[in-house]
Amino acid sequence: MVFASLVTACKDDEFQIPAASDKLQNELIKRSLGPNIVGGTIEFAYAAAIVPEKGKLVSMSVEASFAGAAGTYLEHRSYSTSSAGVDVGVAIGNPSATTDKLTEVVFTADTSAATLRYYYKIPEEARGKTVSFKFSAKSSNGETIVYQTDAYEVRKMDMQLDLIAKDAANCYISIADMKTYDAAFAAANPGKIDLVYLYRALTAVTYGHSLVAPATDPVYLPAITLPAGLTNRSKIVKAFSVRDQQLARIQYGVFVDDVDLLSKDFDNAPDFAINLRAEGGIWVQTADGKYNAYIYVNSVNNTTKEMKISIKRLTVK
Repeated sequence: MVFASLVTACKDDEFQIPAASDKLQNELIKRSLGPNIVGGTIEFAYAAAIVPEKGKLVSMSVEASFAGAAGTYLEHRSYSTSSAGVDVGVAIGNPSATTDKLTEVVFTADTSAATLRYYYKIPEEARGKTVSFKFSAKSSNGETIVYQTDAYEVRKMDMQLDLIAKDAANCYISIADMKTYDAAFAAANPGKIDLVYLYRALTAVTYGHSLVAPATDPVYLPAITLPAGLTNRSKIVKAFSVRDQQLARIQYGVFVDDVDLLSKDFDNAPDFAINLRAEGGIWVQTADGKYNAYIYVNSVNNTTKEMKISIKRLTVK
């Protein structure tokens, strides 16, 4: 009797496919991860659909609370994922047009469903503020639907990717400029130089690829004569496993944020970091205390005596 009752209950609760709405519908996914940084990109996938008998899609648009920087656009191809896991795009309209804060794609294809990707290049005006987006779609039967996002915080930090430091060439690193320079520039602008990159294959000690402050003990600056006037003594803390995803562009799921840079303790920190490896890094505070930074080592090359680095930097005073 108990078994019969269970069977009856299961039959009563059989799944029913819900009836499709005959209204215009939409949905949104934020595809990008990590802190939102000026010059970086926030990426969304915006989908809209209507029952074909009720109409077709005629346009999609996005209005940002701050006008996006150059490179902001709404993809005019609708993407789906194949059985092989490959993104396949089909053009459904003309390339997007942007006027101030509004970016729009007008459809040319006869379709009742589409998913478009939106790439918002974060402008300087949004630094330290919040940005939000209003996505909308229109159909041929006159319906309009809107999806308003949350407000996303834009960080105060700066980011620079893939700088090349080369021993005996562009080996002088400026945290203020987030650039590498040669000896001539360093001699003319000694106050800008916070770190020196060297590669040495020494027999007495494992030195390898190193980043050191110009004013460090000369023992950490073997076989190099620095330009006159380089007196900055930056504070440096090695970081062996902080593989920031935005700097590494590898799926580590780790992100250095404003709070990490602001709260990093540099008390009693040394002024050198020797024998650095790819996928490692260092925390740095400039001699004047103006900037805290995290430098990720993307790669090193013993033959060319080079190091590729990427930087996140926060103004702290």
